Amino acid sequence: MKNSGNKPRAGAVRKSRKGPQVGSGGQGRQALEGRKPTPKAEDRPYHPAGKRKAAKERYEASVGGRKKAAEPARAPRPKSKTDESEMVTGRNSVLEALRARIPATTLYIAARIEFDDRVKEILHIATGRGIPVLEVMRPELDRLSGPDSVHQGVALKVPPYEYAHPLELLDKVISRGQVPLFVALDGITDPRNLGAIIRSVAAFGGQGVIVPSRRSVGMTASAWKTSAGAAARTPVAMAANLTQTVKAFKDRGVFVLGLDGGGDVSLPNLALATEPVLVVVGSEGKGLSRLVTENCDAVVSIPISASTESLNAGIAASVTLYEIAKLRAAK
Repeated sequence: MKNSGNKPRAGAVRKSRKGPQVGSGGQGRQALEGRKPTPKAEDRPYHPAGKRKAAKERYEASVGGRKKAAEPARAPRPKSKTDESEMVTGRNSVLEALRARIPATTLYIAARIEFDDRVKEILHIATGRGIPVLEVMRPELDRLSGPDSVHQGVALKVPPYEYAHPLELLDKVISRGQVPLFVALDGITDPRNLGAIIRSVAAFGGQGVIVPSRRSVGMTASAWKTSAGAAARTPVAMAANLTQTVKAFKDRGVFVLGLDGGGDVSLPNLALATEPVLVVVGSEGKGLSRLVTENCDAVVSIPISASTESLNAGIAASVTLYEIAKLRAAK
């Protein structure tokens, strides 16, 4: 069917409005400007980075997150060799540890243990010192002692040793007006040598022992026992880096003497004995390390009659400390 006349079909032509459309100019300008730059990830609140940033800002705004501006920065203190307590097992070992007054936190006794003279003395010393005594079943005592230990029904828990700081220890000795006398261990791994050296330092007027934090023995129950109680009154300091500690001692006027069988200075009538001294003892096999040797003011040797014999670290330190004490007393 044809349309009548020349009129267009209804709806075929869109009628135009007269005048400008509202908002058309703004839409045109935004189209010409293009897209805006994409916000950073941390500025987008829905992004994981933005959530982390918001959480950090909330934490810093809280009381616990604010740092105290008035507190001065402190040098980190040396840490213990281990963060775990040590377990001394066996009737003889526990009894010797208690007799040596090794610090202990708990004594474990197996249920229905057979009492002998050692167990009776262990209980007597522990209760006298106020050490808590716990009765546990044998499977629990096996777990506490470890798979390879023989506990014989008793175990003693020894807390980690609290080491001093080498420079703080030196400053304390100088402030008291004393002549410093310290012994440092270089590569010694036997705790019995450490205990013997602590005992000699206490006997001959020394003020402390220094052990490195790596590749060296620490204050174990065996070292406590060997010191025969001297570890309770002679502090042990831990050096994060022995070479740097040696240099720091030299900067404070302390002479560093290394002990070595091939040293160029003989121990008798040692000229530096009356001065502030740090004696460095090396291991029996390797001796002093290269860097420590290079920073020593003198390398001292102990004369012995037999050229094929050698002294272990504990005896060498004891002989040296005796000679230094004798020369200081004569002065």
